[in-house]
Formats: sequence, structure tokens, C-alpha cells
Amino acid sequence: MPDTTADLLAEKIDLLIRAVERLAPPAVPRTDLSAADCFVWEADPGYLEPVEKVNRVDIDLIRGVDRVRDILFDNTERFTAGLPANNALLWGARGMGKSSLVKAVHASINEARKSGEPPLKLIEIHREDIDTLPALLAILKKAPFRFILFCDDLSFDHDDTSYKSLKAALEGGVEGRPTNVIFYATSNRRHLLPRDMIDNERSTAINPSEAVEEKVSLSDRFGLWLGFHKCSQDEYLEMIRGYVEHHKLAIDPEELRASALEWATTRGSRSGRVAWQFVQDLAGRLGQKLDG
Repeated sequence: MPDTTADLLAEKIDLLIRAVERLAPPAVPRTDLSAADCFVWEADPGYLEPVEKVNRVDIDLIRGVDRVRDILFDNTERFTAGLPANNALLWGARGMGKSSLVKAVHASINEARKSGEPPLKLIEIHREDIDTLPALLAILKKAPFRFILFCDDLSFDHDDTSYKSLKAALEGGVEGRPTNVIFYATSNRRHLLPRDMIDNERSTAINPSEAVEEKVSLSDRFGLWLGFHKCSQDEYLEMIRGYVEHHKLAIDPEELRASALEWATTRGSRSGRVAWQFVQDLAGRLGQKLDG
């Protein structure tokens, strides 16, 4: 065979190989759990994406929820030390710092750890990826770290059966939850399922009480139920004063109070989120940047 024909054939084979490679799925990135203290679970293709800069606030700036803050911190501290601890469900009013508290507790625990102690890892899993929990737990249970598995705004709608995967991963199944993993979730619903979904089960089931137990038993997998309720005017103003002092915003106290109350009135609510939004607006008007 002439050299030109052989070269042409080799070129076409190379083109075919490259075309096949483009059709093949990309290789799954290697998960390096020492790369960061916080990760996001990417269910497809199935690896942990490190987060270099976590969006969180200092734990001392989370006001109005002192009791639940202390309970969650103590539970996390025990877990980090290898002692028995409970999964936690942070439920209640929107904007009262549920997810902020989880991230702040994680940072506070790591800041207080002794030299040479491995850091506590925080892993966020998205609500829509709950059914991939077994794959994630298979990765984590072999690792030499302890993990907070965190799902923000967890709830389930009609015809959604992925809550069964969560039940099995938390306490059920043959293996159960790995000893180096704890699960924290936030939700506006105490039972994670809409009330009409539970009521529908009660009205259509052959044994209504058993059907309702099946739905409600999901929240029973959380040993800690930490309730967050709407804040009072005094708590709202305390949150704002904490932010203003922390960021050293120069404003007269009476002017601050009047502006803060007007802001809450225009929003029609008072919460930690509303307080932070006011502080951002205030800093902008004062021409001052906010640290972090």
C-alpha cells in the first residue's frame, strides 16, 4: 500500500477516534476532600465541588434566636468530638437565619478546633438531588473526616417519593447513616410535607392513621426540631444594631431607629433577612463598603 494511502487511512482513523471521544461522557472529576472545608454535591456526574469562599455571617451577628443557636452549636460540637448527636431540622419563619446559623456554627466549630485536629466539613446537597443520597454517603463514609450534610429549604410536594430515600438514608436501611455524617435541613414546614398532602392521605387511605404516619415519620428522623419564629420589633432593631456596630456604620441612633422601622413597614415584615437588606441599603447610602 502506498505511503500516501496509509497516511490518509491513519488520518481518517484519528478523526474517527476523536469523534467517538466527543460522544463519550466526560470523565468524573476526582473528589479531593482535603481541598476545602465546604463542598457542594454535584449529583451529575457525581462528585463534590469545593467552595473556596462560603457565603456566611459571623455567629455573633445572628440575633433573636439565642436558644436554638446554643442547642445547634452544642449538638454540632458533640458530633465533632465523636459523641452521640442528632440530625437537626431548622423550621419556621422565612428570613430568620436558619441556613445562616448552620453555616455560622460550622465556621465557629472549625475556628475553635485544636491544632492538628481535622476540620469539620460542610456539604450542601440540593433538594432535587435527595434521591442520590446513597451515592454521596458511599463516598463520605470512607473518608477520614466528619461531615455536616446540609439541605436548605427542604420540602416535598405531591407525587414526590424522594422523601423515602431521605428516610432510609437518615435512620433506616441496613447500614443507616454513617457515624461520620450528620444531616441538617432547613424548611418552612415542620413536617416537610404540605398539609393538604397529609390530609389527602388521611381521606383516601384504607387505614388513614397508617398513611399519615408514613408521611409524618420523615420529620421524626430528626432528633432536634428547632423552631424559628417571627421576630419582635425589639429583636429586629437589635439585629440591625449588631450589623451597624460590626461594620462601623456612622449614623445617629435615633435616625437609625426611625429608618429601620420605616424599612420594615414598607416591607410588611420583620426578620433577619429584612434587617440585613436594610443594612445593605444603609451602607450604600452612606457610601461605605461592608466587610466580607
